[in-house]
Amino acid sequence: MAHFYLVEELHTTSVGADVVVTGPEARHAVTVSRVRPGESLRVGNGQGLVVEGTVTEASGDRLVIRAEAVTWHPAPSRRLVLAQALAKGDRDELAVQAATELGVDEVVPWAAGRSISRWEGPKVAKGLARWRAVVREATKQSIRPWQPVVSDVSSTDGLVRRAGSDVVLVLEPTASESLAEVAIGDDFDVVIVVGPEGGLTPHELEQFAGAGAHAVRLGDSVLRTSTAGPAAIAVLSVRLGRW
Repeated sequence: MAHFYLVEELHTTSVGADVVVTGPEARHAVTVSRVRPGESLRVGNGQGLVVEGTVTEASGDRLVIRAEAVTWHPAPSRRLVLAQALAKGDRDELAVQAATELGVDEVVPWAAGRSISRWEGPKVAKGLARWRAVVREATKQSIRPWQPVVSDVSSTDGLVRRAGSDVVLVLEPTASESLAEVAIGDDFDVVIVVGPEGGLTPHELEQFAGAGAHAVRLGDSVLRTSTAGPAAIAVLSVRLGRW
């Protein structure tokens, strides 16, 4: 049962009921994945509902699944948030994809001081649409009941304000504290801040420190902006008992 499709309009169903998938999801299932009647697959709404069942119809842009198991998965009590600096090429998208597969709950595009990539004007909507598409596909690939949220682009000031309500951990190779050992308590969301290729500016580090954020390092090596965030999500998933 390797196939998993997202139907955001699916709010509730019951065992024995038919779940109808139409549009691009159905066309992809029928024409690309070549799903056929009699096969088993899963359908979710990205909000905790997952239906397992047998395909009874697969033609054109219509897919029908007879529900055999309906499961509601509760949302995590503590969310993992990745504040990913905009980066050149597809490095930021690679980070978002891997972080989604590894369990991130929210992704925040960050316009950092040293970000070479800039989302301005029409690029804002285009960039957000692209990141949300990446998250959606990674959610399906990893068969996650909950689809991460991609928030609007944040400034440094916006991220700094989150330190007042969340645990904010800034990845910095020169930090004295290790991510594996820093205190994260038992409450509040955990926000991982990842800088661009050139790292954070001294002023940004001062801003975060002044707001109560913690600078932490992953290890002795320096990771790329595309791998640092996912690595941190993996470490925290173990520490929070998700894995």
